[in-house]
Amino acid sequence: MNDTIRRFGHPATLIAEYAHWVVLLRPEQPTLGSLVLAAKSDATAFSALEPAAFAELATVSWHIESALERAVGYARINYLMLMMVDPHVHFHVLPRYDGSRSEAGLVVPDKGWPKAPALGDAVALTPAEIDALATWLKGLWPDPTATR
Repeated sequence: MNDTIRRFGHPATLIAEYAHWVVLLRPEQPTLGSLVLAAKSDATAFSALEPAAFAELATVSWHIESALERAVGYARINYLMLMMVDPHVHFHVLPRYDGSRSEAGLVVPDKGWPKAPALGDAVALTPAEIDALATWLKGLWPDPTATR
């Protein structure tokens, strides 16, 4: 795993692993169910990914959206590629909703709704909260071999 993946808490935050991608629970939650979708390669430019990574992205994004729909019933979903601090290819995946969502004793409002996400107002998770939310989302995840 590359340094960006480790920086987002792997392996504790791991939700799902694919041939070219990992899906991680984002340790800071601007909205409940926020994830990091990270390429397993050392690529630091989106265009540098292997063609197979792009092909697999269709399945991975479908799995993400299916699980997050069940988890929080989002109204919109944002995929943000903000590779300023962490250089390897990754997206911050934020389910967006009006109001708040709750799970495992956490209540997380979407403070930016309906505009840009309020990344600075994210809820920082404790290790116990990471474990609880990761377990919850893994239970909602489609079979990794399922395709549309």
